[in-house]
Amino acid sequence: MAEYAAVLWTDTARGDLAAIVESIAEDSPQNALVVLDRLAARASTLVSNPQRGRMVPELRFLDLGQYRELIERPWRIIYRIEQHRVLVVAVLDGRRDLQSLLIDRLVRS
Repeated sequence: MAEYAAVLWTDTARGDLAAIVESIAEDSPQNALVVLDRLAARASTLVSNPQRGRMVPELRFLDLGQYRELIERPWRIIYRIEQHRVLVVAVLDGRRDLQSLLIDRLVRS
């Protein structure tokens, strides 16, 4: 199993993460930091095994199988593997209907 050089975050994914943290911080700054650490730690594990995430079900029918996801309930960390790096493209609330949002974001990028 190959080690990947880096897990990089797109501006969009960083924005998603910031919005999640800011929303939680309104009620509990401490919980916001815990969630930030959880999501960042989960994404960083992709360096050693990026293939373990499942293909994003909402994108399979569009032949966009290069996008994979890790679940860190209730969030979905959406990423793709590019050469020797992993690129996190979104962090989304898994409780929402994500098909339209994902298609719109990924088609524009």
